[in-house]
Amino acid sequence: MNKLLPVLLSIPHGGILIPEEVKERVCLSRHDLFDDTDAFTREIYDLGSKAAAVVTTGIARAFVDLNRAPHDLPPGNPDGVVKSHTCFAKPVYRKGFELDSKLTRTLLRRYYHPYHRKIRQTVLLSDIKLALDCHSMAEVGPPIAPDAGEKRPAVCLGNVNGTSCDESVIEKLAESFRKSFDLSWNQVKINQPFSGGYITRTYGRKPISWVQVEISREMYLSPPWFDRHSLKIDPERLNHLSLMFEKALILFFDLIR
Repeated sequence: MNKLLPVLLSIPHGGILIPEEVKERVCLSRHDLFDDTDAFTREIYDLGSKAAAVVTTGIARAFVDLNRAPHDLPPGNPDGVVKSHTCFAKPVYRKGFELDSKLTRTLLRRYYHPYHRKIRQTVLLSDIKLALDCHSMAEVGPPIAPDAGEKRPAVCLGNVNGTSCDESVIEKLAESFRKSFDLSWNQVKINQPFSGGYITRTYGRKPISWVQVEISREMYLSPPWFDRHSLKIDPERLNHLSLMFEKALILFFDLIR
């Protein structure tokens, strides 16, 4: 299949860059910043010119989380759209240099709103039949998660429990992932442990189907492909996962013809 895949790929958490506006305030270590990202998801999911559209960012989610509501702010939520702490409870900013309301508005204006504006514009393109919000997940649920300490599947697909797309759509997508990644039935779960975040909830069926995709980091952030000390990864492994992801989409669109 050499045709353009009629899919919008949103990759909101793959960036590792610190915004210039906050560079002198940040106290995260290199590893802290890495751990808070969906590391290497842009390398896996960004199919470039093979997909109808890709929306992504280089900015790290520790500073602007594009998969949160714009009013989801600290201190009510330390892990909100801008953060006081990472998802592993690490402080983002040096004491006395936390974000104020003016800087928060600047970050949202420069990084958050343009991302969502691009999604809203892109979903109106007539050749897009499906949108995926693409993420990675820890192999085991972290302490703040509802599934803390539990082993997670290789792939989780979320449709907000039937709200963001029809069950038939997500079932066919799950079947395609099982075939492409050579996974058993219980290694690809639907809505477990994630049913879909802000992006999937907001744009699902408006007007197209949305699915949140999560792949386990065990598939690439583990030996022999990844070195935790240097944070270096085998690029061939990332390329292999990207090819399997592409194949899953090809299989899916063949199924729904």
